[in-house]
Amino acid sequence: MNSKHLLITALALGHGAAFAADTFEERTWNTSAELGAISTSGNTTGTSITGKIDARQELEDWSNQYILSGFFKEDQTHDDDGQKAYVRSAERFALSAKAAYKLMNEGSRLYFLGSHVNDRFGAYTRYSSVSIGHGRQLYRTPTKLVEVEVGPGYFSGTRSTGEEEDGMTVRGAANVRWQISPSASFSQSVAVERGTSNVHSTAETALSTKINGTMQMKAAFSARSDSNVPEDKKNTDTQTSVTLVYSF
Repeated sequence: MNSKHLLITALALGHGAAFAADTFEERTWNTSAELGAISTSGNTTGTSITGKIDARQELEDWSNQYILSGFFKEDQTHDDDGQKAYVRSAERFALSAKAAYKLMNEGSRLYFLGSHVNDRFGAYTRYSSVSIGHGRQLYRTPTKLVEVEVGPGYFSGTRSTGEEEDGMTVRGAANVRWQISPSASFSQSVAVERGTSNVHSTAETALSTKINGTMQMKAAFSARSDSNVPEDKKNTDTQTSVTLVYSF
């Protein structure tokens, strides 16, 4: 079986870096964009692409974050006449915006979060949610950070069966960042939204290492899960990616 794998990475635009050489550093803007792709040929032919833009803004009274991500996978097949045809087997786009107001206690914040996901092949083809709550830093050193958030929210979604759902939720989230060395960093994020009929959760684990002053290699594993899904759908979708990130 002959196959070849092509890893394509593209740009990351931004202002500032997430970390200094060996410590966390806060700047007005810290924006990164990443793009990775895998192309296969031979017995299996197809292309998958994943991308993400993460923009963070640090002001005197506010910390804001905007995330846009997408993933699609296309496989080549043959129709009944033997002609080549391309079939889309995965397609997901997600957008979120969070504004966090800094309270008097250091590391304590009041946050407002809105998110929307379109997932053509997911258990929920559309999932939108809003949440308001309190967040705080449980632990912080020059190289380690642990943050948690909790608060009420509301969601509206469309199942793959076409059924519409909406209702109140309780959201909890945690974020861990660790600057392992001047050239390597680790991050872990988990968020859970519990409603009356479903528990929706997302998680991502990532390890980044610097190639030079402006470029990083990033390996990540992410998962999305719903506790109540149609019979023909699985509860959890996972994605493993390797990308190059360029930042300045």
